[in-house]
This record gives sequence, structure tokens and C-alpha cells, in this order.
Amino acid sequence: MSTTTLDSPVKAPTFQRVSVRRRITDAGATVLVTLSVLVALVPLIWVLATVVTKGLPALMSATWFTHSLSGLTASSTGGGIYHALVGTLLQGLVCAIISIPLGVFVAIYLVEYAGRSKLGKITTFMVDILSGVPSIVAALFIYALWVSTFGMPKSGFAVSLALVLLMVPVVVRSTEEMLRIVPQDLREASYALGVPKWKTIARIVLPTSIAGIITGIMLALARVMGETAPLLILVGYAPFINFDLFGGEQGSLPGVMVAEMNNPTAAGSQRIWGAALTLILVIAVLNVAAKVISHYSQVGSRK
Repeated sequence: MSTTTLDSPVKAPTFQRVSVRRRITDAGATVLVTLSVLVALVPLIWVLATVVTKGLPALMSATWFTHSLSGLTASSTGGGIYHALVGTLLQGLVCAIISIPLGVFVAIYLVEYAGRSKLGKITTFMVDILSGVPSIVAALFIYALWVSTFGMPKSGFAVSLALVLLMVPVVVRSTEEMLRIVPQDLREASYALGVPKWKTIARIVLPTSIAGIITGIMLALARVMGETAPLLILVGYAPFINFDLFGGEQGSLPGVMVAEMNNPTAAGSQRIWGAALTLILVIAVLNVAAKVISHYSQVGSRK
């Protein structure tokens, strides 16, 4: 019978090496994920490169952002996109003014007040349905209500109302997710100090989640600014500047692309790609603005 002395060396525990099969599986999964990312990036980069290559000559024109297409024939060169840029920004601004407070307040109700109430369930169900409504259906609804029933003229404001139907559910969903991320401990700590619920939401919950809320709002706005169906149904295209949102035809960036589709000349093709690149730049500026506002909002809330 062998005995173990105190002077006997103690063997360190040995760890089983990762099997060859697991390493091959891990390497294969990494390769598949990387290839999937590359495959997804190829069409995106291809589209962006095509738009930039074909649209950049239009943007290099000295009159592109300062003139309209009023008075130009199909084959005429020159002119600009000023009228369409003004129309797109005005329609987007009115849509944002209506959609942002409406969407944020609905999200606050669903997260902070609804609980398991019937009204909360109905609201969630309707938001889900509205999220899947095509843009042409929203445009037809506004046409039936605003133009046919109320007798109002086709206008840029009617387009904004249709865009509201498309933007509100996106704002509600993004804001709702950001509010749910806020830890419940922050709310309970505020309630323990005797702070009312509405003030807790205004001073604690919203500042904590403001960065994500702003990002979601900007993404929702960028999504609706490129919609074409409401423009075709609710307002005609005008190659001149129209600041009146309640009457008359109004130019827009998608409208320029649709109007120039029937123009087979080189000038028409250049305007199509130039309008597409301008719309991408507008959306990019909105995204950058969202990032900047989110950053400074976070810094301000920490102070």
C-alpha cells in the first residue's frame, strides 16, 4: 500500500484542449458570417457608387441648389433642384411637427400607463397594423377623407398627412423600445423620494433615453421623405417654387425623378440621378444631425 508524503509534488489541474471539431465549426461559422456581411454590403455599395457617379455631375452645377426647372424644356440643360428641395423639406417639416409629439406621447402611454389594460392592447394592435400599411393605402385614405369628404384641394399638406400615417408607428415603436431600456430602479428611486410620476417621466425617463428617441425619430423621418405614392395621388408635380402647403402643385425630390422618367434625353437622366443623390444627402444630413443631437443630449443629461 503506497503512501503519499507531504513532500510529494502536487500536479496542476490539466484543462482539456478545445477539440479540432469545435475549432473547425467556429472557423466555419466565422467565415459564413463574414461572407454574409460582404454579400449584404455589395449591393449597398454598388447602388451608392452608381448614384454618386451618375448624380455628382448635376450637383457640380452652379445652379443646382439655387434655381428651379421652371421654363426649361425636356432637352434643356441647366436649372436646378431648389423648388423640389423646398417642397420636400416643407412636407417633411409639417409631418415631423405632427408625428413626433403624437408618437412620443403614445409610446409614453404604452410604457408608463397602459399596463395590461384593454386600451393599451388595442393601441398596440393598431400600431402594429399601421406599421404594415403601404404608402399608397395611406395616400388613398387621406384622399378619401381630406379631398373627397372634406372637399379640400390637393396640396402639400395632404401629402404631409399621409406621411404622418407612415411615420407615427415608427416613432411609437422606436420610442417605446428606448423607454423600456430605462432601468426600473431609476423610476422606483424617484417615486421613493416623493416625485410625481409625470415629473419622473419628464426629468428621469425621457432624459435617460433621449439619445435613442432622437435617433429613431430621425430614421423615421428619413424613411418617409422618400415616399412617392402620396405625391402622385395627393399633389401634382410643379417645376417651379411653391411655398403654399395648402394649395397648388408642389415640387419634390421624388417628384422630379418620376417626372423626368419620361424624358429620354441626357439632361433628364442627369436630373433623375441628381435628385436621387440630393435625397440621399438630405437623409445623410438628418442622420448626422441625429447623432450630434443625441451626443449633446447625453452630455447634458449627465450634467
